[in-house]
Amino acid sequence: MSSEKKPTITPTPNGPYLVKGLKNFANQKGRFETKETMALCRCGGSTNKPFCDGTHAKTGFSSAKLEGRVEDKRETYQGKQITIHDNRGICAHAGRCTDGLPAVFRLNEEPWIHPDAASPEEIIATIKKCPSGALSYAVDGVEHRDRDGEPAIFVAPNGPYLVSGGPELVDTPRGEGASKEHFTMCRCGGSKNKPFCDGTHWHIKFKDDTN
Repeated sequence: MSSEKKPTITPTPNGPYLVKGLKNFANQKGRFETKETMALCRCGGSTNKPFCDGTHAKTGFSSAKLEGRVEDKRETYQGKQITIHDNRGICAHAGRCTDGLPAVFRLNEEPWIHPDAASPEEIIATIKKCPSGALSYAVDGVEHRDRDGEPAIFVAPNGPYLVSGGPELVDTPRGEGASKEHFTMCRCGGSKNKPFCDGTHWHIKFKDDTN
């Protein structure tokens, strides 16, 4: 068993994410050359994305959570063979569930999750693609939430930082039922649930042509 310390991510007040000890940092073009400590932009304004260039100080960026965000509440949808857990408050709206398995995850319906509308295997495969940790599942009373893999951050095109492998998120309260192993972090500056992504980048048409 490795004694190597886990990387850490510290969301600084009204400033960047300070990432320490991370070796796997990549975008769609490949891996970045990493440093022991990196400051990653989360105001959305840096001209050197994904790295911070100090723009947050000029624009008056606030890292505070905002009123009107989706309630932090986990719901449970019990089926005959599988139970699905969901917290809309930490959803990044990546669409992996509604696009991947629309028979189960139905937009504009209430309830929106139908756990008996597909096989448990199909549901599990779809939930494993959820980047935010909003979705998890239980079989025979045992909940499955986290995954295996080395600590990593992936810069999603025009979207959030996809964190996986369990870097330690310092001094940051989690949503109800949230995964500590994989989660999504806002980099457009607009999320109401900072430091977590809430899908605002879609609505404000956040663009990052370099990543």
